[in-house]
Amino acid sequence: MARLKPVLIFLIQSVVVGLAAAFVVVLVRPQLLPAIDLGRGTDAVQPASYADAVDIAAPSVANVYTRRLMANTAPGGSGRFRVNTSVGSAVIIDAEGYLVTNFHVVSLANEIRLQLADGRIANPELIGVDAETDLALLKVDLGPLPAIPLGRSDQLRIGDVVLAIGNPYGLTKTVTQGIVSATGRGVLGMLTFENFIQTDAAINEGNSGGALIDTSGQLVGINTAVLMQDASTEGIGFAIPIDLVRGVVDEIQRNGRVIRGWVGIVPDELSRVESEALGINSNTGILLNTIVAGSPAETAGLRPGDVILSINGETISSRQQALLIVARLNPDDRVAMEGLRDGQRFRVTLIAAERPSTQSR
Repeated sequence: MARLKPVLIFLIQSVVVGLAAAFVVVLVRPQLLPAIDLGRGTDAVQPASYADAVDIAAPSVANVYTRRLMANTAPGGSGRFRVNTSVGSAVIIDAEGYLVTNFHVVSLANEIRLQLADGRIANPELIGVDAETDLALLKVDLGPLPAIPLGRSDQLRIGDVVLAIGNPYGLTKTVTQGIVSATGRGVLGMLTFENFIQTDAAINEGNSGGALIDTSGQLVGINTAVLMQDASTEGIGFAIPIDLVRGVVDEIQRNGRVIRGWVGIVPDELSRVESEALGINSNTGILLNTIVAGSPAETAGLRPGDVILSINGETISSRQQALLIVARLNPDDRVAMEGLRDGQRFRVTLIAAERPSTQSR
C-alpha cells in the first residue's frame, strides 16, 4: 500500500495539471472545442440550408409590372380614366424565352413589363391565356435565358418542404419556406378547374405567378392565391401543379388556346339526404341543374334533375371530377353516361364539342 501512494499522488497531480491546461486553452481558444449538440451527440445533423435550391431557381423568376387603363368611378375624380398599376411574378420555363405567370396578373393589361433576375427589362408578347386554370404564357426575345428545371408535382407528398420565390409587394427575389399541406385541393370556387397544391409558405400580393420549388430547386407549382377568409387567416396558400401547367403550356404553344371537351351540363353536388332518397351511396352521383341550350347534352336528351352516376365507365363522386373528365376529352369524342331519372337507370351517348372560351385578355 505504501508503494502505491507515490503513484496515486503522481496520477492526481497529472490530472489536476491536465484540467488546468485544458481550462486555459478553452479560455484562450474556445473555437478548438468540438461542436456538440446537447442531447444528440457530436454526430447530430445541423439545420438544413436551402441556399443551393434557391441559387438554381431564383435566376428563372422574373418580376411582372402591369398598367391598366381603368374607368375613373371615384367620387370627385378628375378625368374619365385612371391608370392602375400592379405587380406579380413569372417563371422562365424555356431557354428560348417562354415564361409562365397567372392569368389574373396580366388580364386586361394595357402594358406588361418584365424585369429579369439579372436586371434586364423587356416588354413580353402575350402568347396565350387560360382563365379556367389561371395561367398565361409570355415570350421575350433576349437570347438564351436561364430556364428553371421542371419537377413533377404528382410525386409531392404532404409534409415535403417547398419554397416560394416571387415579388411580393414589389420586394424582389423574396423567398419563403413552408411545407406541402395538401395536394389535389379543389372545390374552393376560385377556378373552373381546381387541382391546387396547398402550402403554408407565405404567398402575398406580388407572389402570384412565381415559383413554388422543391428542395432540389425544381419547379413544382406556380403560386396563384392565398385564402383570406378573415384577418386572422394565414398559412393557407395555393399553387397550380406543374403537371397541369405543362399541359396548358403545350396546348397554348400548339393551338394558341387550350382545347377542352364540353357537353353543356351544369352539375351540382348531391346532398346526403338526396342520396339516401335515391338509394345510392352518399359519395356517388351529381345532379344536373342546367342543360345548356343547343349543347350535346340537350341533343342527347339529358334533362335538369337527372343524376349522373358514371362517365365513360368512371364512377362520379363530385362536380369537379365530372368537369375534369369531360374537359380531358377532344371534340368529337364519344361520351357514355349512366344516370338516374325518376328512379330509373338510363344510359346515353353524347358527342363532345369544344368547350366555349370564357376568357378575355
